[in-house]
Amino acid sequence: MVSLHWNGVAHSRLRLFHFALCQRLVCGGLLCLFAWMASPAWAQPDFERPPIDYLHAEVNDPVAKLAKRVEAGEVALRSDPTFGYLPSVLEALNVPLSSQTLVFSKTSLQLHRISPRRPRALYFNDDVYVGYCQHGDVLEFASTDAKQGAIFYTLAQSEEKEPEFVRDRGGCLSCHASSRTQNVPGFLIRSVFADAAGRPKLGSGTFTTDHTSPFDERWGGWYVTGSHGSMRHMGNVICTDEAHLLDRESGANQKDLGDYFRTDAYLTPNSDIVALMVLEHQTQMHNAITAANFETRQALHQSYQMNELLEREPDFISESATRRIESSADRVLKYLLMCDEFTLTDSVAGTSTFASEFAAVGPTDSKQRSLRDFDLETRLFRYPCSYLIYSDSFAALPEEVRTLVLEKLKRILHGEDRSEAYQHLTSEMRRDILEILEATHPDFQ
Repeated sequence: MVSLHWNGVAHSRLRLFHFALCQRLVCGGLLCLFAWMASPAWAQPDFERPPIDYLHAEVNDPVAKLAKRVEAGEVALRSDPTFGYLPSVLEALNVPLSSQTLVFSKTSLQLHRISPRRPRALYFNDDVYVGYCQHGDVLEFASTDAKQGAIFYTLAQSEEKEPEFVRDRGGCLSCHASSRTQNVPGFLIRSVFADAAGRPKLGSGTFTTDHTSPFDERWGGWYVTGSHGSMRHMGNVICTDEAHLLDRESGANQKDLGDYFRTDAYLTPNSDIVALMVLEHQTQMHNAITAANFETRQALHQSYQMNELLEREPDFISESATRRIESSADRVLKYLLMCDEFTLTDSVAGTSTFASEFAAVGPTDSKQRSLRDFDLETRLFRYPCSYLIYSDSFAALPEEVRTLVLEKLKRILHGEDRSEAYQHLTSEMRRDILEILEATHPDFQ
């Protein structure tokens, strides 16, 4: 999102217009759940033009693949009397029920379906996010394409016609392509001060959260189950006064949400704190990878165009393009190695099987170590290097930036780069991460 400033009247009118617009847009994915507040774009974004061509290039994300299989008759989605297509879709996309998190702030496409008594459920795996509202008109999807970033879809919760995934054609980008998503079509987790109806009190401010966020800024407008000791967050409570203060104590260390709403109206009774922490990291890690992908492709495209105008060699890469690519690589490394991660001051434990299921999926070395192993005492992961280094998105990075990221990463892990940004990595951590990658990642073998 490009920050713009207007006079007070124009700004107020624009915000009202944008609020009304975002209630009507078919904004399928994650995470209009998380935000509808963004500055509108007057001009066509760069990623809607070549070489990205976001709205028209073919995509091959998990939902697109499933849609093709459904259309071909290879997969039959079943409608459940209570949850519609949700259980069948989660099974088809291999999304675990234990990933369920619940958000009660009205910050989504189907905001009229959302309240503290009827929170919205979100389910996710490494590449796809599924949103569900009680009695909702549609299921909402945000799916990660290896080249094109976040792609948004809806699936009507109706048995009157054959199930069909409908791709959003730009409406979601009013929220999901901004500075909060690293200026690419992406994902975000928002923490807000929500009132008794679930309406966010925007005058109190909002937070875009990831693994660097202070604990006390996280999960406003969300339900949170699990223990976290003396640390306090914004979850499980509503904002009831004009001072916009939260009773953080009453929402702390909750393991049962039954006093807030009917938990039997959902597939599980949990909104697991560990799942929420993984979600925060994963969304911005995906955005960093997509941003590096787009920036590299755009930089090379513009450099090659200039080569033709200046009669240079066709494959010459300008100094400007090289700087852009290196900057993108550094941003990927920052997220990959969990730089500036918030230090936990107490231990964290969830209420579901999410942590064990998540950890079990990852590749392990001969010592049974994995980048998906949790710490949850002082930080999120035991080995602070993101598991998304194994993702299709990382593998699909343009060679110019991918090679650079890997070269820099190897220098860091071998102890050759002792820059201040990576001082959180002890010699033991660097060794362990390197040994795990050498045993499990093809680029380190």
